[in-house]
Amino acid sequence: MVSSNGNHAEPTFLVFGKSGWIGGLVGDLLKQQGAKFEFATARLEDRAGVLADVERVKPTHVLNAAGLTGRPNVDWCEDHKIETIRVNVLGMLNLADICFSKGIHLTTYATGCIFHYDKDFPENSGKGFKEEDKPNFTGSYYSYTKAMVESLLSEYPNILVLRVRMPIVGDLLYPRNFITKIIKYDKIVNIPNSMTVLPELLPYSIEMARRGLTGIMNYTNPGAISHNEIMELYKQYIDPEFKWSNFTIEEQAKVIKAPRSNNLLDTKRIEGEFPQILGIRESLIKHVFEPNATHADKVRAEVRQMRGR
Repeated sequence: MVSSNGNHAEPTFLVFGKSGWIGGLVGDLLKQQGAKFEFATARLEDRAGVLADVERVKPTHVLNAAGLTGRPNVDWCEDHKIETIRVNVLGMLNLADICFSKGIHLTTYATGCIFHYDKDFPENSGKGFKEEDKPNFTGSYYSYTKAMVESLLSEYPNILVLRVRMPIVGDLLYPRNFITKIIKYDKIVNIPNSMTVLPELLPYSIEMARRGLTGIMNYTNPGAISHNEIMELYKQYIDPEFKWSNFTIEEQAKVIKAPRSNNLLDTKRIEGEFPQILGIRESLIKHVFEPNATHADKVRAEVRQMRGR
């Protein structure tokens, strides 16, 4: 955005998702950067409210971290399909259309859980799904709606869609952290996946918005890491006596309502924008396990309590 005197105007950010996990982290980052921003007050499905927020704040950039994933997990969406449509489809399109009509750049934190390994993209082959590949996973209703809306959003020239996967933060006791989820279980599946280390990648998303990037971005660290490899890192840095076992996808299916996505995403685009990005293992060590090792006793004690040990 350029002001009338020819100078670049200071970006103004409007953030949707104040009460959510990623939205709160985005707000914290903008505050740390001294950026001009406000949180939205409207829910995405309230088009009049969204428009009022946009007209009130007059943003140059909108960052959307609002959406419906379900609690405690995406299985919730299987029994609440109308609510899921209202937010993830109608609500997202409300925001996209308003931003387009107002000439505002929109970045939305979406999902990469719309793909799964198959004969063309075999597990452990190193072949990742690219931004232009069509989603091939609709096993959960959550993923079904997200794949549908991604296709629609791709028609808008002002939108950057970030495919987040299995998001991870440094706090190993935070319940929505992917690592926190799996270390609570005695049994886990063991499949390599692309993942998003938020302490490293969230600042990149704000910079992407400033750069005006659009289209789809696979928003994960390069490479894949398996559940067992993460458990081994936890054992190495936090708890040498940590134990777990594996079960198959078929066995997992008996305890969940909807299948889960497992995939590797190609990261050439994000690596082109940020050559310094760390591979997933290196990023986990730097941003998660090394910091937690400084207070391993506390983490170990609380995790053991969560596991009833």
